[in-house]
Amino acid sequence: QVQLVESGGGLVQAGDSLRLSCAASGRTFSTYARGWFRQAPGKEREFVALITRSGGRTYYADSVKGRFTISRDNAKNTVYLQMNSLKPEDTAVYYCAAADIWTTSWGDFSSWGLGTQVTVSS
Repeated sequence: QVQLVESGGGLVQAGDSLRLSCAASGRTFSTYARGWFRQAPGKEREFVALITRSGGRTYYADSVKGRFTISRDNAKNTVYLQMNSLKPEDTAVYYCAAADIWTTSWGDFSSWGLGTQVTVSS
């Protein structure tokens, strides 16, 4: 089992930047990919970004491509989500998750953090 803890959320204005962190502990060697998802009030959880264990492959939702960057520091067992040019529609709870395969389906992720709130005001 992998334990995940997100941090870095907050209240910002449109156009600002934030960097989220996801620190992992436990059986981190057993996971192949780490992803970020988000869920806004009244909406389904949606995929945001994905990165492999090595960091050599990344993938983004169309809605964040060009604005968000996922990266990782394996020495710290931490994955980051750099969010630039934030928009009010980016407002959501952001979750970090770990999966054993390359996938963007939230049902395939076996470990989840508790989430961190990101609020973007217009």
